[in-house]
Amino acid sequence: MALSHFAEKSGIVPCNTDWGCWWQTVDEIHIEVRFPPDQPKKSRDVSLKIAPKKIDCVVSSVRIFQGTLFSIIHADEAIWTIEDGGRLLNIVLPKADYAAKDIIWSSLMEDGTYAPDALTFHEMRKKLDLEKFQIENPGMDFSKAKLSKCYDKIPESVLEKPEPS
Repeated sequence: MALSHFAEKSGIVPCNTDWGCWWQTVDEIHIEVRFPPDQPKKSRDVSLKIAPKKIDCVVSSVRIFQGTLFSIIHADEAIWTIEDGGRLLNIVLPKADYAAKDIIWSSLMEDGTYAPDALTFHEMRKKLDLEKFQIENPGMDFSKAKLSKCYDKIPESVLEKPEPS
């Protein structure tokens, strides 16, 4: 999957899940669904329904995830591809509210499903701040910068993440 120039230089901060991972940039949510190497998939195996606030992903008649997204996306601009010889489903969801300065998705779904742990969320916030600085100052390179900003306000949804049973 082609990443933004900033993400290519600075890397990503993924939130790992049982089906793969997701991460965010200032203007997009990226979802990677991984398949076993001995079970490659084709596009005909994928049923993906994307609405401005909902997503439903079914692969080979097995529901991978579904739910109400954390925030609104531009569903008509979402894209997905099968890559890596059928072992990877990449989904890109353009955020509808990316212009708002402090919008960060604290989980993939509105109900807190697929929320990152506190450390991952902290790193996501730092990465988004650096990306915002890069957008505001295009002549400078923030890809290797370190922030000394205090990130002490972690959303309750991240801190109160239920343990998997």
